[in-house]
Amino acid sequence: MARPSRDLAAAERFYVAGLGLEVIWRTTERVPGEHDLLMVGPPGAAWHFELTHDPERPIEPTPTPDDLFVVYLGAPVDPSLVDRLVAHGGTKTPAHNPYWDQYGVTVADPDGYFLVLCSRDWTV
Repeated sequence: MARPSRDLAAAERFYVAGLGLEVIWRTTERVPGEHDLLMVGPPGAAWHFELTHDPERPIEPTPTPDDLFVVYLGAPVDPSLVDRLVAHGGTKTPAHNPYWDQYGVTVADPDGYFLVLCSRDWTV
């Protein structure tokens, strides 16, 4: 998954220092005509999350109430994790869909997109 960000440093604080993902890759210098990129993901996982920013032609993030990044924890949501996300730029918010409030906690990231920490397991 990839999406735009207004501020990659703020996004990194939220997703790395707040959520606990690792930086997999990031641009280290500005290259004219190219997007700046931050790739984050869980240690050793087979997936990652990309955040992009083009300072020459910025795209304003336009999250809807149903643009969700859901993390299935398989355990109750630790209040200290929510506190850490808020301390690193997030805003705890009620979910648009009450299902997510019943089974977890929703936190808006610095760009206004919603991260849902779900206490349920993800089973296939």
